[in-house]
Amino acid sequence: MEKYRKKPIVIEAVQFTGGNYDDIRCFMSDESEALSCDNEGVKIKTLEGTHIVSPQDWVIRGVKGEYYPCKPDIFEQTYEKVN
Repeated sequence: MEKYRKKPIVIEAVQFTGGNYDDIRCFMSDESEALSCDNEGVKIKTLEGTHIVSPQDWVIRGVKGEYYPCKPDIFEQTYEKVN
């Protein structure tokens, strides 16, 4: 079986603390219709459907401008901060 390595790309992301909805809304300003907040929580419409963003999740802007949530443990294993 062949092995593959994920290509190194730089993404933009904001971590949802549970109290910074406005930061997420500002981050997603170009896709504001994809973001909503109601009594169930913060939701993002992604290419795979609507996902709830839990506190500590990261909201990522993908390489094609799409947005999606990422659990903190997966984010930590996959990404490192770029200076």
